Amino acid sequence: MRAGETVAAEGQADYDLIIVLDGQLQLVAKLGTAHEFAGVRFGPGQFVGEMSLLTGQRSPLAVVSLADGRILRVPAAAVRSLMEQEPALSDLFFRTFLIRHANLTRQGTGLTLVGSRFDADTRRILGVLSRNRLPSRWLDLEDAPDAEKLLRELDVPVDCLPIVIIPGIPLLRNPSNRELLTVLGLAGAQSRGTDVCDLLVVGAGPAGLSAAVYGASEGLTTVLAEHTAFGGHAGTSSRIENYLGFPAGLSGEELAARAVLQAEKFGARMSLGASAVSLSSQAGAHQVTFDDGSVVAARALIVATGASYNRLPLERLGEFEGFGVYYAATQMEAQTCIGGPVAIVGGGNSAGQAALHLARSCSKVSILIRGEALASSMSRYLVDEIERHPTIEVRPGTQVRALVGDDRLTAVEVDTKAKARERLPVVALFVFIGATPCTQWLGDQLAVDEHGFLLTGQSVPIERRDAQVSAPLFLETSRPGIFAVGDIRSGSVKRVAAAIGEGSVAVRLAFERIGITDSAVPLPAS
Repeated sequence: MRAGETVAAEGQADYDLIIVLDGQLQLVAKLGTAHEFAGVRFGPGQFVGEMSLLTGQRSPLAVVSLADGRILRVPAAAVRSLMEQEPALSDLFFRTFLIRHANLTRQGTGLTLVGSRFDADTRRILGVLSRNRLPSRWLDLEDAPDAEKLLRELDVPVDCLPIVIIPGIPLLRNPSNRELLTVLGLAGAQSRGTDVCDLLVVGAGPAGLSAAVYGASEGLTTVLAEHTAFGGHAGTSSRIENYLGFPAGLSGEELAARAVLQAEKFGARMSLGASAVSLSSQAGAHQVTFDDGSVVAARALIVATGASYNRLPLERLGEFEGFGVYYAATQMEAQTCIGGPVAIVGGGNSAGQAALHLARSCSKVSILIRGEALASSMSRYLVDEIERHPTIEVRPGTQVRALVGDDRLTAVEVDTKAKARERLPVVALFVFIGATPCTQWLGDQLAVDEHGFLLTGQSVPIERRDAQVSAPLFLETSRPGIFAVGDIRSGSVKRVAAAIGEGSVAVRLAFERIGITDSAVPLPAS
């Protein structure tokens, strides 16, 4: 390399891991523009790269040489192969990449979103960026002085918002989720016509990711489809501390990233950004249609679409969602309330993990629960840590009644145990009050319990069972060859380890069902 040479361009697709042998490199944001910003430098023996290299995203920054020297380029595919073969290097790369990715997120490096907080599409895109943990900068039209200036420079009228600016590609005007994820290199290949496979997994939380890994590793042609982000609700967890084999805990982001790489290693086809809209079955073959028009036909189907967050019945809730009211406590949400007081509604493990994460950067964390104590709904290790933490206060017998604020959330009004109304100053409210199963796309085709969760195995009513099958297998729904795992399943244990176990077991059961009915399953031609 020569001094001043651009070794990797900002926004470059399929970029390499770069190891400095001799000389010096520097990360640069917005290279060649009036807003150019120089970042970290790397010398001999150091390497340049972060999580986007493994996930197939575009390079978030430019890499420029500061002096003549030599570098070693390692293609992303070779890095993945190396990580599969060398556990020590795998851990080194993963940890380093995750820390660098977190730093980029804090700095707002990467793509730029311009839009209004009152616009539904801006909220939608913000949700996609947050759930996929994508480094980004958001310019709110309502209070960011740079927003209008940038729109004038780009000659974009306000009625064309939101827009997404990604280095190296044309301006995106109000892109769909699928379009945005495709441009970023995350969506995977879009099928044309009907795709055919042995196993289709819909939903990519821990259960769905587990099913994809085990299905592909056992030789089944496997497709994993997810509409928002790999990792599901668990992917938004700042730290999972009770997962076997990780005494120091691991983040949901790390768990999801490792699982995706494993699934791809074994040949699973990953599709992100398309929502399942309908299901049909004929002669044992199951077809799922997605909102992008693609259709996947499979011998076995594993439903792992989980559940959507329950919302508080409050006036003005929609006004503050994504702008003071949140349903996850990842780093992206936490950085919006640094130094301020926050409140958390809910008493489950998700609420406990969020409280401990937020307590690192917030002045005070109030956990609001309707019951008398956390012990009835939260793991003991979390309860103990919360009780010891000086920044966290648990307020039993407390319910949120109103949201207060003009442009931003400034307080919540609560009814206390003493039936008194109190105003609690907060800069953010985090809600973890359970969820509703995501079964709308299934219609009424599969048996559910009184709360809408899918019934499996012996829980399926006799009148809903298939007459040609003696009894549903464990985790099998009322339709042979369709299995339910994770939070969408009635009676499921809301734990990551349990979900992962269900995913692997469902694959074994799918093998059994396919073996029984294989000769009677004529899949459509691709």
